[in-house]
Amino acid sequence: MKRKKWVVAGCNKDFAAQIADELCVDPFAALLVTSRGFDNIDDIDAFFDEDAPFALDPMSIKDMDKAAERINRAIDGYEMICVFGDYDADGVTATALLYSYLEAREANVMYYIPDRIKEGYGLNVSAIEELADRGVKLIVTVDNGVSAIEEAKRAKELGISLIVTDHHKVGEILPDAEAVVDPHREDCPSTFKEMSGVGVAFKLVCALEGGADDMLIEEYGDLVALGTIGDVVTLTGENRIMVRRGLRLINNDPRPGIAALMDAAGVSDKAFNAASAAFTVCPRINAAGRMGSAQKALELLLCFDENEAAELAAEINSMNAQRQKTETDIFAGAAEMLATTEIANDKIIVVDGEGWHQGVIGIVAARITERFGRPCIVISRDGETAKGSCRSVEGFSIYDAIEAVSDCLEHFGGHTLAAGIGIRSSRIPEFRKRINEYAADIEMPFALQKIDCRLQLSSINLDLLGSVAALEPFGSGNQQPSFGIFGVRIDDYSAISEGKHVRMTVSKNGSRAGVVFFGMPEKRFPFDKGDIVDLAVNLDKNFFNGETRVSVIVRGIRPSQTDEEKVLAAISLYDKFARGEKLTAAQAQTLLPSRELEVAVFKSLKAKPLKDNYAEMLCVRLGDDGSKLASVMTVIEVMLEMGILAADEENRIYVPANPPKVNLEDSAIMKKIKSYI
Repeated sequence: MKRKKWVVAGCNKDFAAQIADELCVDPFAALLVTSRGFDNIDDIDAFFDEDAPFALDPMSIKDMDKAAERINRAIDGYEMICVFGDYDADGVTATALLYSYLEAREANVMYYIPDRIKEGYGLNVSAIEELADRGVKLIVTVDNGVSAIEEAKRAKELGISLIVTDHHKVGEILPDAEAVVDPHREDCPSTFKEMSGVGVAFKLVCALEGGADDMLIEEYGDLVALGTIGDVVTLTGENRIMVRRGLRLINNDPRPGIAALMDAAGVSDKAFNAASAAFTVCPRINAAGRMGSAQKALELLLCFDENEAAELAAEINSMNAQRQKTETDIFAGAAEMLATTEIANDKIIVVDGEGWHQGVIGIVAARITERFGRPCIVISRDGETAKGSCRSVEGFSIYDAIEAVSDCLEHFGGHTLAAGIGIRSSRIPEFRKRINEYAADIEMPFALQKIDCRLQLSSINLDLLGSVAALEPFGSGNQQPSFGIFGVRIDDYSAISEGKHVRMTVSKNGSRAGVVFFGMPEKRFPFDKGDIVDLAVNLDKNFFNGETRVSVIVRGIRPSQTDEEKVLAAISLYDKFARGEKLTAAQAQTLLPSRELEVAVFKSLKAKPLKDNYAEMLCVRLGDDGSKLASVMTVIEVMLEMGILAADEENRIYVPANPPKVNLEDSAIMKKIKSYI
């Protein structure tokens, strides 16, 4: 279990009371917004206002006026327009939105979404040449195009006008187009930069209509909501307004395609929120582009025949099941590579495999980042060429990292926390080495376990759920509130769903509660009955047998008895040593264990194995607050090296039968540490 840094936000009780009184807001909801840094009463009023007006003028985005003028001219002249999209949920919804709008304007319009495997991301020369042959005079990109420098040149050579609408980071050179609409342009005066591709497409439609945001959101808000949530952009500001109104539209009157997908995902019988979109509908839209063709997902969103929609949704649902299996297989292959090489010690983990499905490597990268708490790049090789997906942790820009070594790459693009690359297979080792050299002098941040406020077990009830719901929609930038429940005793725990998850009963001061830790296999759960732990939890509604209950979902767990600062410092130090970085004499001394500690560790592990090699829990057993964690980790690794300890496939550390009698001073690890003293 990878350790995270727990950060408990501060709450301003006096200001919360003022908010509750002046705005008639639930007092606990008011307290939660103060924990998120809100300090302006007008901003808070807009945050809670379900009918907050749009604040962003479409024309404040650079080149929006040029884009609107050129598109309107093409509509009036009946020029053939192609909406050129992307194959993910953001790109597909953006394509559906702009295509639907132009079709309603009786434009001569078509759409094109490139094949993820055959063509890759964004504009490509072959597609442009094909569109030229089909008589296209204007290409409008959505969710792509800002890095299409050569493609823009080819379009111009073929007499095709190009308008780029995008939301990705902008390079030093802009494509030679009639308009480049991207809020991230340095010369763009827009006050809100973090829109998704579908958000930019929506603002383009608003510009084409000369405003009318409120009318248009009632027509296209469902698409905007799904694409914005699917692209994991911040759900604050203008995005929050668009998503909240879009979710309302989906709940009241979903278009047939979305309704069919909700039914296929099994969420049509309950209130549809941002979590429903993020974990059920958006992954299925993405699955079409990952495993088959995004064309199917686009057809579904444009479909108004219920029977046809049901058939398309069922097909897409099957693609999603295939995606899940493929993802699991690739993750297993990557995990095996990390277990058998030194790559897992790198600051930036780079794993590669031949023939890994390019449609799911981004999901695998996200899972590895979550598991190891470090940036990860998963690369799929296809002979001499390869493509990779990158994911990062908050506080480290993976985009800046790959940009710094971009001479190794064929192409790249993306965001601070997620990016994509193209690379020659032969250059992967060089890329792995160079990107870690870039990160060598950067203090890699721990993944954060954020806590909005502390909570007592006795305070958990249905009323609290109502208070939490006032902050919806939840997503990036406005996460579902996490609560810290500190110093609870594990009374009991058991495996559920064939060992995939753990259910616990915890207690404190006479109050008890059942909690569930999803994604934590029972075999790797490093705690036992009687352990005192801190929990980071979310609260959700659970409908069972006609009764509504509070479901307590564990998002993080740690021992209560250890010191956070000491634990994180020890982990950072040992990781530094494991990467082969040079230590100071004082650092090396901190790693070296005493003879007494070696004996104590051996006796403890002989009495009870250590699950998941969770050394922090061993410190608790030894009565240590984390001060000796670095040397405890050293002892474990030295004894594993010398055969005194063994580890099974679940990383359970135990004393084998008849361990050899050896001198630990002969360990290569011990000799390496002592070389720094």
